[in-house]
Amino acid sequence: MATPFTIHIPDDRLAQIRRRIDAYDWDLLPDAGGWTSGVGKADLRRLVSYWLESFDWRAEERRLNRFPQFTTEIEGQRIHFVHAAGDGTKPPLLLLHVWPGSFIEFEDLIAPLVADGHDVVVPSLPGFAFSHPIRTIVGPIRIAEQFHQLMGELFGEARYFVQGGDWGSGIATHMAYRNPDAVLGIHLNMVAIKAADVQPTTKEEEDWLARFAASFERESGYSHEQGTRPQTLGVAMADSPVGVAAWVLEKFGVWSDLPRRNDGSPDLWTRFSEERLLTNIMLYVAPGAAVTATWIYQGQREDGADKLPAGAHVGVPTGVAAFPDPVFIPPLRSFAEKTYNIVRWTDMPKGGHFAAMEQPELLLGDLRAFVTTVLGDHR
Repeated sequence: MATPFTIHIPDDRLAQIRRRIDAYDWDLLPDAGGWTSGVGKADLRRLVSYWLESFDWRAEERRLNRFPQFTTEIEGQRIHFVHAAGDGTKPPLLLLHVWPGSFIEFEDLIAPLVADGHDVVVPSLPGFAFSHPIRTIVGPIRIAEQFHQLMGELFGEARYFVQGGDWGSGIATHMAYRNPDAVLGIHLNMVAIKAADVQPTTKEEEDWLARFAASFERESGYSHEQGTRPQTLGVAMADSPVGVAAWVLEKFGVWSDLPRRNDGSPDLWTRFSEERLLTNIMLYVAPGAAVTATWIYQGQREDGADKLPAGAHVGVPTGVAAFPDPVFIPPLRSFAEKTYNIVRWTDMPKGGHFAAMEQPELLLGDLRAFVTTVLGDHR
């Protein structure tokens, strides 16, 4: 049974966070030179200064609480979600966020999709934001089943669409593979999973795979740590709001499609405001979710969710919005079609890993076109 939910972080928790931010000793953090060895000290300090001097969490709470939010319990796990009701003329639509993002990634898409007639559901992944506390480590396969149960709880036997990138893409894939009669279509802005036996068969596919592997090897230290030793990392994360901010900010700087300064560092502030970045960071810090949000990486290793079985094929109609993610380089359509039934593919001109925040209009337009294509095929 879904229960209405209002965001309200206790005053004493906010005061504790502020004390820890204010006490951070910047003299103990050397500057390795811009973003050459990780997050840039100057950009992090700019964000943290704004956090102390200008950021108003209570104003952000009021803004976020304009969205109808709920919690429910599935398999003993509290799931937090936005449920904005349309007029029922279009199927329900489940939107799934990334790490280190949150449900606020989809702020700009909810109202237009509701106006189209969809019921829009945007959950926090287990262990993230207010889907917390989490009892144990769970991976994408288990989460896919939990979200399928959530959609059944809300809409009964009605079929639904799923959209996602990063973890959202993987969870959407497992939902479609395991519940093909329930899922009308999946729309992905990252193709994260393939069948275990899929290999490149052309020179172009081999070249893409080599570029992807080189990029991921350079940038995947975070994934290995969170997939093998998240609790050890969590000891520091639980104690330091500034540490959480650095861990998250680095990914927004490196994974987004951003202009570069003369020294090669990303110009975050051309795309993201301090308020938007800090609101997202606070959804890790304030409810104490920074640690448990990393557990999904270990969960993926334990349940083998990074691939589908050999010979598997996702028959559910699939749309791909291939944004030029600078790290997770999108595959060629021919390679993705070895695993997915792709009915729409769009090579996007701009936008990176956080597509719903970076280029919401492009993502919205492509999602709408995909839904139209699939519904036209079902008439």
